[in-house]
Amino acid sequence: MGGAEQAAGHRALLIRRAELTELPGPTATPAADEAPQGGRATPPETLPPARVADVRIVGGRIVEISADPLRPRQGETVINADGGALLPGLHDHHVHLLSLAASASSVRVGPPQIVDVDGLRAALRAAPVTEPAQWVRAVGYHPSVAGDLDRHALDALLPDRPVRVQHRGGALWVFNSAALGLAGIDGCDLPGVERDTTGAPTGRLWRMDGWLRRHAALPPVAIDLAAVGRTAAASGITGFTDATPGRSAEHHRTLAAAAARGELPQRLTLMRPEPQPTLTEAPAGQRYGERAGELPAGAGGGGPVKVILDDDTLPDLDALAARFTAAHRAGHPVAVHCVTRVQTVLTLAALDIAGPRRGDRLEHGAVVPPELHGQLRRTGLVVVTQPNFIAERGDRYLVDVTDEDPASLYPAASLVRAGIGLAAGTDAPFGHPDPWRAIAAAVTRRTAAGIVLGADERLDAASALALFLTDPADPTRLRRVRPGARGDLCLLHRPLRVALRDPSAAQVRLTIVDGVPLGGWDQARQ
Repeated sequence: MGGAEQAAGHRALLIRRAELTELPGPTATPAADEAPQGGRATPPETLPPARVADVRIVGGRIVEISADPLRPRQGETVINADGGALLPGLHDHHVHLLSLAASASSVRVGPPQIVDVDGLRAALRAAPVTEPAQWVRAVGYHPSVAGDLDRHALDALLPDRPVRVQHRGGALWVFNSAALGLAGIDGCDLPGVERDTTGAPTGRLWRMDGWLRRHAALPPVAIDLAAVGRTAAASGITGFTDATPGRSAEHHRTLAAAAARGELPQRLTLMRPEPQPTLTEAPAGQRYGERAGELPAGAGGGGPVKVILDDDTLPDLDALAARFTAAHRAGHPVAVHCVTRVQTVLTLAALDIAGPRRGDRLEHGAVVPPELHGQLRRTGLVVVTQPNFIAERGDRYLVDVTDEDPASLYPAASLVRAGIGLAAGTDAPFGHPDPWRAIAAAVTRRTAAGIVLGADERLDAASALALFLTDPADPTRLRRVRPGARGDLCLLHRPLRVALRDPSAAQVRLTIVDGVPLGGWDQARQ
């Protein structure tokens, strides 16, 4: 591809003297190894030899890789990599973008910022007033701060403003009495409204995000998706899979518009709501449940159908199998929320009845006991995990988790050894959005207090990085820097072997999407 294409307006970018490494698939650190000291990741000795090359991108695709220096073309942007590693851009396989954007304008009321009831009270009372009703929206709460909240506990903390507090797991909102009155919860007959023995609402609302988003009494939340896009670009992220369940057409349009305007420059794959028999809430010409796909480019066929499971409302086996079958008949794999043993067992049993489909995913995989490994491998399910939770929540797991071995939670190496496909996401905002923190956590398995939780589940550094380098449409397939591949790239300051000794977002020099550098123009020249 040459001058004619550039004359037609195609973008052209030349990256000079970049280090290219063909990463292997994930491998597990032997269980006998001692944990890395000081929280630092040790790069694997098996990292293949690197080569230094020039890489040319035209029209959003890599068109040429040369060990010999390439001559810059007229109008071509040139970036001197100076031997820094050039990787496929990182892809966060499980994130909630609108919730992440909303969290920035919400009050943080959980660890590590808030650790006791006095801190919670102060944070709620200091919340800024942004609209006449004076609503307070708080996120990230954990019962270690002040116990299990209900309307009365919140009334004692802040009785004179409507307050809603989200548990850090995302499934539960707690309203105080003022908020319940404004939202008319007493007259709501949805099953997510928890009630006491007298029938009065406790203030605890389970899995009611969709209803709350549509409620006229709740003020709109400030959403800055451009800030999300900038922060992600600084971490080398070139793509997201949004895992929000039951997404409305309105929120689909919000994300699509942000992508079209360049506020979210990353490629977006949106999980689909479960198929419905009606055309409710669907844009013209599209069935509800079939409207989500990759944005803005449109290639790749879109995301899987998101299926939520909660232990206290589990469907029976045949009903769940029927839901899987409906998604498969519509042409879509399923992505099943599984954070407990019973959810994982039920999912596998239902897939045995429905029959697996390529691309089916088990989201989170917090509990995957070894006796299920063979069945997982046979179904071809990919586990999309969050290794960052070991670093962020591991100390609480040691206190709170009694029905499972805390060291076995969010397994990684044992799945790799069993031949099970593995990819990773951050689950932001319910986890920290920086994927490099998750990479480091997958290597060290070290909690915030410094305790190694499940040393035999550690991955080597290259394998941990690879969890974020796979294809969103097929998380078992590692993307490569090669001719024909998309120009979605992450350039590091240093060679890969050096960078993996201390994996962090500080290693990222420049992020490129569709052949266009995102910021960092001081490092490029015409």
